[in-house]
Amino acid sequence: MSWNSGIRQAHRWLSMIFTVSVIATFIALALERPVVWVSYVPLLPLALLLITGLYLFVLPYAAKWRGRRRGGGD
Repeated sequence: MSWNSGIRQAHRWLSMIFTVSVIATFIALALERPVVWVSYVPLLPLALLLITGLYLFVLPYAAKWRGRRRGGGD
């Protein structure tokens, strides 16, 4: 498995973890006596999603830039 596909797979798993944590947060905050610190749980997967998402967003542009630099551009 290459580095890029590993990042892509991690991004997919992080999105599932983030979704579950948001659902759990909504349920926990809907209780009669909500635990406020639970609202911070989705922030870690969200930060990791931001990092991996930005990496995946830049990949095509970096490949195009490397292609031009080597002389094989448009």
